[in-house]
Amino acid sequence: MSTPSPLHAVHEALGASFTDFAGWAMPLRYGSELAEHRAVRAASGLFDLSHMGEIGLTGPEAARALDHALVGNLSAVKPGRARYTMICDAEGGVLDDLVVYRLAEDSFMVVANASNAATVAAALRERAGGFAVEVDDRSVTTALIAVQGPTSPAIVRAVTGADLDALKYYASVPATAAGHDVLLARTGYTGEDGFELYVDAAKATDVWRALTDAGQEHGLIPAGLACRDTLRLEAGMPLYGNELGPEQTPFDAGLGRVVKFDKPEDFVGRAALERRRDTDVADSVLVGLTGTGKRAARHGYSVLDADGEPVGTVTSGALSPTLGHPIAMAYVPAALSEPGTALAVDIRGSVTPVEVVKLPFYTRPA
Repeated sequence: MSTPSPLHAVHEALGASFTDFAGWAMPLRYGSELAEHRAVRAASGLFDLSHMGEIGLTGPEAARALDHALVGNLSAVKPGRARYTMICDAEGGVLDDLVVYRLAEDSFMVVANASNAATVAAALRERAGGFAVEVDDRSVTTALIAVQGPTSPAIVRAVTGADLDALKYYASVPATAAGHDVLLARTGYTGEDGFELYVDAAKATDVWRALTDAGQEHGLIPAGLACRDTLRLEAGMPLYGNELGPEQTPFDAGLGRVVKFDKPEDFVGRAALERRRDTDVADSVLVGLTGTGKRAARHGYSVLDADGEPVGTVTSGALSPTLGHPIAMAYVPAALSEPGTALAVDIRGSVTPVEVVKLPFYTRPA
């Protein structure tokens, strides 16, 4: 049986369609996923992301433990800031991509994907052995609500009273919403300006309703996981299980920049990642693909070269609601990864031309 979100009753009252996602019953859509997608681009969407995992690390050697456990240099992150990073296995394969918040000098929160939360928590406990740090999985007791879109600052400011001009991208600050303590972060997964509010699960309904009320005059509507997927795809953001997994290193996904070799602490996977860094040609690299018409390539579809031979695999694909044409991400040989390269995808037996493009597909207006 799927675990219900702390906001399940709210979603039921809104008429949400639910899906099982990593063992959680989460809202897929409330009505039209196209309308929800467009609301995030033009106004704002309200998301329940309580399926995500939150793992706390506290202690005088918390930063050192994370430097050892993860590929990033978390010691260099200042309190109140966040960092996108990854946890890899000994062979350099990605176990999960993460956002790590430094809450205080000796306190961090690691946010993991729902499907990997237990794996990440177990790996952090194991890798923290020998360091003066406590690892605490707070996933069940923590709810996560996101407001994403151009009008999100007005909505969040009305509810929290926070100084959002001082809250930069990938920064967080303690705040109050609907009378409850929250961690307010300027982070998201849609390509738009937006905020994520971490709150005690028992208080989530109050915060959701306060945001809903404040958002009425700003075009805010509830948004489900279906539109979140097309939003992140347009923004060229990887999804674990599609673009990322144990078979890929961060370098394969074009994210080698998150691996920091110059930090003082040795880290799991370092030797393998050094070898991959120094390899001139990868077996395959992640690229963007665009097409014409209305038929979109989907996860698992074959990518074909000019001779019609399979050369790669689509990892994510959709008809872009914002751009109006098919987009996809795929792994292809490095020799075929230059923007402008003509390829094709096999869409249910139909060979459909596509072109390699630079990611992301969509960038929000400045």
